[in-house]
Amino acid sequence: MSELKLKNAGILGVGKCIPEKILTNYDLEKMVDTSDEWITQRTGISERRILDDNVPLHQLAAVASQRALENAGIKPEEIDLIIAATETPDYLTPSMSALIQKSISACNAAAFDLNAACSGFVYSLTVANQFIMTGYYKYILVVCCEGLSRVTDWEDRNTCVLFGDASAAVVLGPVEEGFGILNTYIGADGSLGHNITIPCCYINEEEAAKRSGRNKMTIRMVGSEVFKFAVKAMSQSVEKVLEDSGLSINDIKLIIPHQANVRIIEGALKRLEIDENRIYVNVHRYGNTSSASIPVALEEALREGRISEGDNIILVGFGGGLTWASALIKWK
Repeated sequence: MSELKLKNAGILGVGKCIPEKILTNYDLEKMVDTSDEWITQRTGISERRILDDNVPLHQLAAVASQRALENAGIKPEEIDLIIAATETPDYLTPSMSALIQKSISACNAAAFDLNAACSGFVYSLTVANQFIMTGYYKYILVVCCEGLSRVTDWEDRNTCVLFGDASAAVVLGPVEEGFGILNTYIGADGSLGHNITIPCCYINEEEAAKRSGRNKMTIRMVGSEVFKFAVKAMSQSVEKVLEDSGLSINDIKLIIPHQANVRIIEGALKRLEIDENRIYVNVHRYGNTSSASIPVALEEALREGRISEGDNIILVGFGGGLTWASALIKWK
């Protein structure tokens, strides 16, 4: 019996959709006890985008998906599977992926959602990669869509300054040998999950008491613990995916990290001993958009000419769960 020859999976197209409404640090000064200087120094964020109340999140995701399909030159009916990474779905059911499938007329696609919080994009790439490598599916649409403003406590100055809304999508498919996703690494530690929580259908009295606002189904984060975890997790994830691929940091053209906080990115940079010009940062424009942050940054890095064919890039993130993930890609 002959061995199965595995295919190489790569990103064929990228698209994003960002809400038009901008909420600046100066706007937040009028809402909570904060200042532009305080926010900028601690987070690097200047503004974030906010989805209108009457616009469903899957509508944003559908536009990002259509743009990714156009960029890849793939028709909706050619998509075999849709994976939607989100922690803020419009409904628990139908899934975001099913709503997107309907919106873009991807009539032949299977569909499911994946929640690994801010690590969701790389988790989804890892899952999609297995289907394409084995030949089970040919084309897969990965969509990251987050409406974090809808689960933000706008009275909590420690968290409301951090988050924004966005969607981005990629189309994956087979590429020639030696290109595409070379390696991924994903992990989780549920014992640390209490450090980032967003209740859904249940909240206990202890968690409710920690939330000062009237709406208890909002983000709560233990910032100091998350910071320590994130710096370590991001740097170790990069080191792990490099080690498994037999490469060094000097072989990498660009690292695109999860855009949570510029101080976390700087902390990971220091541990990796890598020049800041090899790190892509756009957190100042959008804030933390959870799973959407890496693909939004990827789309912008490509548009700005920061990535060329043959370049090795690393995507790396951390998030609720707590989770972490990295992917090493040779760009095609």
